[in-house]
Amino acid sequence: MLTRAIVVLLAVAAALAPLPPDVVERWYSRGWYPRWQMVATPLSNRVPIALFDLAVAILLIIGGVVFVRRVRSQGLVRGAIRTLVSAIVTSAVLYLVFLAAWGLNYRRVPLDQKVAYDSARVTRERALAFAGTAVSQVNAGYRAAQEVPWDPAALGRAFAGAESALGASRAAVTGLPKPSLLTVYFRHAAIDGMTDPYFLEVIVNPDVLPFERPSVLAHEWAHLAGYADEAEANFVSWLACVRGDPLAQYSGWLAAYEHASGALTRDDRRSIPPLDAGPRADLRAMADRYNRSSPVVRAAARDAYDKYLRANRVPEGIARYGAVIRLMLGTEFDPAGNPRLR
Repeated sequence: MLTRAIVVLLAVAAALAPLPPDVVERWYSRGWYPRWQMVATPLSNRVPIALFDLAVAILLIIGGVVFVRRVRSQGLVRGAIRTLVSAIVTSAVLYLVFLAAWGLNYRRVPLDQKVAYDSARVTRERALAFAGTAVSQVNAGYRAAQEVPWDPAALGRAFAGAESALGASRAAVTGLPKPSLLTVYFRHAAIDGMTDPYFLEVIVNPDVLPFERPSVLAHEWAHLAGYADEAEANFVSWLACVRGDPLAQYSGWLAAYEHASGALTRDDRRSIPPLDAGPRADLRAMADRYNRSSPVVRAAARDAYDKYLRANRVPEGIARYGAVIRLMLGTEFDPAGNPRLR
């Protein structure tokens, strides 16, 4: 019992401990974590199925067997109580492993403190100008994007370039997108993908449209690279895509257009140049895919993820996704399109 109590107390202390971001950045996000990721992702890439699925199935089976055996030998009440205690201890262990394997990246130094970011640049005028740039890039890139095949290797090279531009000394190992038993849930919850924080593997919803895939996959790779924050992962994804082939560039700028237009008022959106017919059709296809999801499951998933983010010290919760436009507008870039670093 003492060991179990210590494990639970350690998990509570780890959840509440006010770790200085610069310490987490130095010793974890730029120290332990990259070394661990260089081992974990190549190993998980060798397994064609999602290890996350397998781990969840094993935990559920073990939990069910233990519960049944305890109820048979000790009665329903006592068996249920002992199983509940075991579940709490197991959750504490899983939380500690989560922090060690990936989760402490939530507590690293924010990206806006590493790049030359100035909140004074985040203005309506700059948002309108950026949205106009996104429109011109999307319109200009549409046809070329239809003519190139999907090339994950090219996107991987572009992603490494984006990491280098952000000051990384070595590029993260990119994860191969895997199928999962969670696909049904993803489809109904309108989730495009996830990064498994334990085995550092990537799961992508197979319903993601071809022109969405580069942006979605680069977003998950950003998580693998230690950018746990959703806005930062979106920013890194955009940086990677615009360095890629025509399909990746189109995907990145289309995502940027969505972020920019979502930050504008309805009147301001009317004032920016219109998208051509092709990109408009792509946006309708994305909307159709979204509308095929379940409003009930979608709302439940958003609420659960919002609580998860807030529990990991992201005060904005799921609204943090939209904060990427602040990074896009407030960051200073050099003539080559690289973010200037502090």
